[in-house]
Amino acid sequence: MDKVALRSLLRERRALITPESHGLSRPTRQGRRAPGLSQAQMDQILHRAPDTYGRLESGRYPNPPADLLQDVARLLGMNEQEWIALWRYALGQDPPHPLNSRSGEEIPGVWQEALDGISHMAYVNDRSWNLLAHNEAFATLFPGRQVPANTMRWMTVDPQARGTLSDWETAWAPLVLPQLRAALAADPADQTLAQIEKEVLADPVAARLYDASSAYIHPDGDERPLHHAELGEGWVTMCAAQPLAAPGARMIILVFHPGRYRCHARVPALRARVAP
Repeated sequence: MDKVALRSLLRERRALITPESHGLSRPTRQGRRAPGLSQAQMDQILHRAPDTYGRLESGRYPNPPADLLQDVARLLGMNEQEWIALWRYALGQDPPHPLNSRSGEEIPGVWQEALDGISHMAYVNDRSWNLLAHNEAFATLFPGRQVPANTMRWMTVDPQARGTLSDWETAWAPLVLPQLRAALAADPADQTLAQIEKEVLADPVAARLYDASSAYIHPDGDERPLHHAELGEGWVTMCAAQPLAAPGARMIILVFHPGRYRCHARVPALRARVAP
């Protein structure tokens, strides 16, 4: 627990919430000059025992329960990054789920400009693999430059994908399908992913591979064969990252190397220089 950081975060957010916005009056007792809700008012709104919130803010509440952290975060109007910080400061770990159900569904508009500045194929999808943005290089991957609306659905059940993703049954599906399973395990209420799973289970080949899927959960650094619609046979090395404003969203950069057989040298891992 980082008591100093926890207290600072909660005090700053609490100061922004006026008592009047919750039908309460501002305390008038002498010595009360701090802006925002008082600690006692936090307990009142949260329907908690006296000094529950005070113990949390001061760091006197070891291992606070998840429902308390969630209620406090929502009352204080925290964003997803503040929600993550709250968990790290209070419990020393990341939260098991986003604070808001719509988290991971949108990214700042400047991401499109950033993608347009990348020469490799690049795109960003949301937490349900719905495509949010992509560059023109990514569009050239597909016949007629018809980019799919959901990359997970395309990779798992679209017949066209099995021509584009070379050796689909051995090089792609065994690594893509576990990502679907892991995402649903983390958020069983995701209707988009639940529907894709139904479509996978209705496909005899995909269903067999899905049932045998491993614990694989991300493609960062992977290299796989690919039939590019305009560049022909080749290999892609995948770089994966997450936009911090959208937990669960992913940016994927596909570095394409032409040729039916992989003949380029693997690039060594990057490490920071450490002074002796």
